Amino acid sequence: MHVPSWEIGRALGIPIRVHASWFLVFLLVTWTLSTGYLPESLPGLSPERYWAMGGIGAVLLFLSVLLHELGHSYVALRYRIPIDQITLFIFGGVAHMRKEAPTPRAEFLIAVAGPAVSFTLGAVCLGFVILAESLQQQHALQGPIILGALLGMVNVQLGLFNLIPGFPLDGGRVLRAGLWAWGKDFYRATKQAAVVGLGFGVVLGLLGVVVIFGALNGALPTSTVSNGGWVIFIGMFLFAAALASRRQAALRQSLATVPVRDLMVRKVTSIPSNCTLEEAVNQYFQSHGYGGFPVLEDAQLVGLVTVFEIQTVPPTLWPWRRVGQVMRPLEFIEKLECVSCQAAFVSGR
Repeated sequence: MHVPSWEIGRALGIPIRVHASWFLVFLLVTWTLSTGYLPESLPGLSPERYWAMGGIGAVLLFLSVLLHELGHSYVALRYRIPIDQITLFIFGGVAHMRKEAPTPRAEFLIAVAGPAVSFTLGAVCLGFVILAESLQQQHALQGPIILGALLGMVNVQLGLFNLIPGFPLDGGRVLRAGLWAWGKDFYRATKQAAVVGLGFGVVLGLLGVVVIFGALNGALPTSTVSNGGWVIFIGMFLFAAALASRRQAALRQSLATVPVRDLMVRKVTSIPSNCTLEEAVNQYFQSHGYGGFPVLEDAQLVGLVTVFEIQTVPPTLWPWRRVGQVMRPLEFIEKLECVSCQAAFVSGR
């Protein structure tokens, strides 16, 4: 099932999107701050004030996550790695890179950029708290001091958590960079780092179980039950992500040794230009399962027809519309190839 997301802006030319699951964790963070952390740290305010400060704190926390991902993205762009988008979701954020780092050094620098931003933000926030507490107007700055301390600690914890050497966390990518540089094998390094990620996922899951068990037995405060649940949830997410990364690396490694000639289609199926769209769908697209076919007229290549061209015509007109009427002409295809070659030449590829 496709879960929707919405674009809320751009940074460094990269679309910033909010996943539907983000709203759940945003409300949870706001509720936790406004009903627990803020009343305990700053008593005597109205509920409306707590909820307003909780909402501001939640926005600033996710702004910190966004800056963390922009740190990765900035370094990736320096290595000419395109970034499709940055998505904020229930576990924080992720920058969608179109390709892998070209070298172990690039992988290392891209990985450490995010935690470096988080540690910098944490130092700035905690420095503000220390400076504000030294002023005589400390009472007037009590609200910003509380939020500053929260942001400082969360950013430091975000940086430390992401440095856990379990792929696909940032620390796991640092580990992959080291294994890649040592063994000269990107896919093997990915699988090894993913195994470490699987181990940390299991450890986090067991830690969450211990926290919940301790809270239920009275050894820990009852309020830590929810913390244990989150730890288990994060452990499961890390385990699933590491497992998927390991399988993907194994698949790519196996395909990397397979020549294209072993996988290519040797017998090309073509469609006559005078064929109706109904015949094309029934006899070619459904029978062969391909997404497109070359179009021939008098044994000469004249164009290309794909599912896209078929779908532009209402099904009621398929028995009367010909393939030659909707296909992409050969001149158009050649022009696209020429433009692609020119773009590749200009970009130096």
